[in-house]
Amino acid sequence: MTYTVQEASANLSRLIEEAEEGKDVVIERGEKSAIRLVLVPQPAAHGKRVLGQYAGLHDYSDDIFKPLETDEELREYGFDILADAKVLDEPSS
Repeated sequence: MTYTVQEASANLSRLIEEAEEGKDVVIERGEKSAIRLVLVPQPAAHGKRVLGQYAGLHDYSDDIFKPLETDEELREYGFDILADAKVLDEPSS
Protein backbone atom coordinates (compact mmCIF):
# COMPACT_ATOMS: atom_id res chain seq x y z
CA MET A 1 0.00 0.00 0.00
CA THR A 2 1.12 3.55 -0.68
CA TYR A 3 0.43 6.45 1.68
CA THR A 4 1.17 10.16 1.74
CA VAL A 5 3.19 11.67 4.56
CA GLN A 6 0.01 13.10 6.09
CA GLU A 7 -1.77 9.73 6.00
CA ALA A 8 1.26 7.98 7.45
CA SER A 9 1.53 10.53 10.24
CA ALA A 10 -2.11 10.06 11.20
CA ASN A 11 -2.03 6.22 10.95
CA LEU A 12 1.49 5.20 11.90
CA SER A 13 0.39 2.37 14.22
CA ARG A 14 -1.72 0.82 11.47
CA LEU A 15 1.13 1.11 8.95
CA ILE A 16 3.47 -0.65 11.37
CA GLU A 17 0.94 -3.45 11.79
CA GLU A 18 0.67 -3.82 8.01
CA ALA A 19 4.46 -4.02 7.69
CA GLU A 20 4.53 -6.66 10.46
CA GLU A 21 1.99 -8.69 8.48
CA GLY A 22 4.39 -8.66 5.53
CA LYS A 23 2.56 -6.08 3.43
CA ASP A 24 4.54 -3.60 1.35
CA VAL A 25 4.15 -0.18 2.98
CA VAL A 26 5.47 2.83 1.04
CA ILE A 27 5.24 6.47 2.08
CA GLU A 28 5.32 9.07 -0.67
CA ARG A 29 6.47 12.66 -0.49
CA GLY A 30 4.76 14.50 -3.29
CA GLU A 31 4.77 12.22 -6.34
CA LYS A 32 7.90 10.27 -5.36
CA SER A 33 8.23 7.21 -3.15
CA ALA A 34 10.34 8.26 -0.19
CA ILE A 35 10.21 5.56 2.50
CA ARG A 36 9.49 1.83 2.65
CA LEU A 37 8.66 0.28 6.03
CA VAL A 38 10.39 -3.05 6.53
CA LEU A 39 10.75 -5.42 9.45
CA VAL A 40 14.03 -5.50 11.35
CA PRO A 41 15.29 -9.10 11.47
CA GLN A 42 15.25 -10.47 15.00
CA PRO A 43 18.09 -12.69 16.23
CA ALA A 44 17.25 -16.34 16.66
CA ALA A 45 16.51 -17.42 20.21
CA HIS A 46 19.22 -19.60 21.66
CA GLY A 47 18.39 -22.63 23.72
CA LYS A 48 19.97 -23.32 27.05
CA ARG A 49 23.52 -24.64 26.84
CA VAL A 50 24.04 -28.14 28.14
CA LEU A 51 27.41 -29.09 29.58
CA GLY A 52 28.88 -32.07 27.74
CA GLN A 53 26.34 -32.12 24.91
CA TYR A 54 29.13 -32.79 22.39
CA ALA A 55 30.98 -35.37 24.49
CA GLY A 56 32.09 -38.35 22.44
CA LEU A 57 31.30 -36.74 19.09
CA HIS A 58 34.92 -35.88 18.32
CA ASP A 59 37.84 -38.24 18.04
CA TYR A 60 41.43 -37.05 18.03
CA SER A 61 44.79 -38.53 18.90
CA ASP A 62 46.66 -37.61 22.08
CA ASP A 63 49.52 -36.07 20.13
CA ILE A 64 47.30 -33.18 19.04
CA PHE A 65 48.68 -31.17 21.96
CA LYS A 66 52.29 -32.16 21.27
CA PRO A 67 54.36 -29.06 20.48
CA LEU A 68 55.81 -28.63 17.00
CA GLU A 69 59.50 -29.29 17.43
CA THR A 70 61.28 -29.39 14.08
CA ASP A 71 61.49 -26.75 11.38
CA GLU A 72 59.82 -29.18 8.98
CA GLU A 73 56.81 -29.49 11.31
CA LEU A 74 56.57 -25.71 11.64
CA ARG A 75 56.66 -25.25 7.85
CA GLU A 76 54.10 -28.03 7.32
CA TYR A 77 51.56 -26.14 9.42
CA GLY A 78 52.31 -22.73 7.89
CA PHE A 79 54.63 -21.31 10.54
CA ASP A 80 57.50 -20.57 8.15
CA ILE A 81 58.38 -17.36 9.97
CA LEU A 82 58.95 -19.30 13.19
CA ALA A 83 61.00 -21.97 11.45
CA ASP A 84 63.34 -19.34 10.02
CA ALA A 85 63.51 -17.25 13.20
CA LYS A 86 66.71 -16.95 15.16
CA VAL A 87 66.45 -18.20 18.73
CA LEU A 88 67.78 -15.54 21.09
CA ASP A 89 69.32 -17.95 23.61
CA GLU A 90 71.44 -19.72 20.98
CA PRO A 91 74.99 -18.53 20.57
CA SER A 92 75.59 -17.16 17.09
CA SER A 93 78.01 -19.13 14.92
